[in-house]
Amino acid sequence: MTENISVGTHSAGTGAVGSGSVGIVAPKIAHFNAPLTLKSGAVLPQFDLVYETYGTLNADKSNAVLICHALSGTHHVAGKHSEDDKYPGWWDNLVGPNKPLDTNHFFVIGVNNLGGCHGSTGAASINPATDRPWGSQFPVLTVEDWVKSQALLADYLGIQQLAAVIGGSLGGMQALQWTIAYPDRVRHALVIASAPNLTAQNMAFNEVARQAIITDPEFYGGDYYAHGVVPRRGLRIARMLGHITYLSDDAMGAKFGRVLKDGVKYSFDAEFEMESYLRYQGDKFAGEFDANTYLRMTRALDYYDPALAFEGDLSAALKHVKAKFLVVSFTSDWRFSPARSREIVKALLDNQCTVSYAEVTAAHGHDAFLMTGAQYHAILRSYLSNIEIGNNDAK
Repeated sequence: MTENISVGTHSAGTGAVGSGSVGIVAPKIAHFNAPLTLKSGAVLPQFDLVYETYGTLNADKSNAVLICHALSGTHHVAGKHSEDDKYPGWWDNLVGPNKPLDTNHFFVIGVNNLGGCHGSTGAASINPATDRPWGSQFPVLTVEDWVKSQALLADYLGIQQLAAVIGGSLGGMQALQWTIAYPDRVRHALVIASAPNLTAQNMAFNEVARQAIITDPEFYGGDYYAHGVVPRRGLRIARMLGHITYLSDDAMGAKFGRVLKDGVKYSFDAEFEMESYLRYQGDKFAGEFDANTYLRMTRALDYYDPALAFEGDLSAALKHVKAKFLVVSFTSDWRFSPARSREIVKALLDNQCTVSYAEVTAAHGHDAFLMTGAQYHAILRSYLSNIEIGNNDAK
């Protein structure tokens, strides 16, 4: 295939971002009765996946796009669940009529990963063998397991081939794995702010976060459901630590600096604006996310390494990939740096795959993939508008 690399280095663009909304949406449940064997060898006797869809599946089912979420993401990608919802889906700035991922042309699928805490089967779900929550007995999951279950969801929807799989961060790893595990079932992969595996430093951050949860007195070895409690303190610290790594130093400085809330009090209260912000984020997260899910999501991040079976050779791991790629990185992202994205690009080019690469100047750090950057969205819009669907062009 033809090499096709484009590199963006400007912080702003002039392309207008569409403002159309998919409107009020409702989640759906796909139930699977057949056992699912996981990479670990554990078997789930049955499972549910909660998902949402936006747009219309065309007659030949060639316009389906799967969105893979990151660590704390959900199936709720766009729109609102009711008129009273304060916030829309987590990637609403990207998905909708006339937006970069245009639902006038594409049928978009958002799914809550297996092990999640927003409706899909996870540790808080009832184990049919005991009629009690799975808790600590719920298996450890991998990116490969998620992709395998997502392929079953595509089967459930009657979709044999996806026009594209898109994901940022951990979602980008899933998009990459789709092209490895199912090379004939995905035509395009958009891998954004991601990496082929975690660095040792990233794994260290995950371990500190997990230890904050595991050592919380109310964790009870993962069986806190039976005690009617939540390891809130551990979750709170884990989120605060994670949030620091998602932002760049410049973004933190611009947003908070060293600003005091009400002057120096010589105490350990939240005297600085940054402290207040982190505590707010930690409290909010602890009130809505499940600790067992957090443990499993971060562990899946640690385990993912497609090159491991090929003596560290990523090019060999991607030998059978057929999809075309858009790989996007952000200059201020130190957790998933541009160098990690370029590893993916090189491995794809080694296999003569078609790949476009954009390195976007952005100040937000890792969270830039969630933001509405004019240049960033212009890149996505341009790439997605050239994806062919059926006998027509998406433009």
